[in-house]
Amino acid sequence: MTIAEAHDPVESIKSVFADAFKDVVLFRDETTIHVDPGQIVPILRYLRDTPGLIYNYLSDISPVDYYPDYSRPGRFSISYHLYSMLYNRRLRVKAYLPEEEPVIESVTSIWPAANWLEREAYDMMGIEFKNHPNLRRILNPIDWDGHPHRRDYPLSYETIQFSFNAEEIMQRKPFARE
Repeated sequence: MTIAEAHDPVESIKSVFADAFKDVVLFRDETTIHVDPGQIVPILRYLRDTPGLIYNYLSDISPVDYYPDYSRPGRFSISYHLYSMLYNRRLRVKAYLPEEEPVIESVTSIWPAANWLEREAYDMMGIEFKNHPNLRRILNPIDWDGHPHRRDYPLSYETIQFSFNAEEIMQRKPFARE
């Protein structure tokens, strides 16, 4: 068995998906490729299946809300953290999504494990994944209103009980009637 020589993923994406390639960020030996969200499925399939790349492990999908920073191409971003077991290399592929309609194609056809990761991003951030086999809430109740990880989600606070304020807290706590 012969193993193909490792290719540079940035140059490969630039040459094959020139219209979808947006930017590359190199920071502390980590490579992040910014791409067009409309081309995410073919790009990730290419990274998984191409000899010399073989990014065959999806380790995480992480959404980010940049509200109220409007200097970025979109309010939300979604990052796919990939790992090539064959070449021992990591890569992050990132796409920005608009505030009005944060929708991106599901990658469950490439990595079935993306099912749970995409459901979490949908539940907590409100990012919708087209063609997902079972897109529904995974952490919050079905009737939950809103998406708790969004930066504009209202916070509620409960005063923490300490020895100096225990009596005050105990007066306001709801207890079951006997």
